[in-house]
Amino acid sequence: MRLKPAHLLCLFLAVAALRTLPSDAAPRPSRTAVARGHAFAEATCGSCHAIGRSGHSSNSNAPPFMAIVNHEGLTRVTLSTWLRGAHNFPREMDFYLNDARVRVLVAYMMTLRDPHYRRPPD
Repeated sequence: MRLKPAHLLCLFLAVAALRTLPSDAAPRPSRTAVARGHAFAEATCGSCHAIGRSGHSSNSNAPPFMAIVNHEGLTRVTLSTWLRGAHNFPREMDFYLNDARVRVLVAYMMTLRDPHYRRPPD
């Protein structure tokens, strides 16, 4: 079967249109942002949360970062929104995160995503 020139043009235009659609994947954060986020997490969050790829949180009410970022449906946007909404925080987390801090903290936390993560039993 041979395609007519009009069909080839339609196919070309469809492929070109699909290539210009926005991707769901956000741009990869810089190493500097990730490092700043890790430093902030150690200084601010690490007294309650396990902030690395392993370990247990010292506060049983503070989930490990691995459990947070590997929660089904979580995205950069949903995590950023939650962190910006101070009214969402438990009393122990009564502090304000400005946009820059949210951005670097999310950059670090999202590096902990693991498609093979399995939440440990309670």
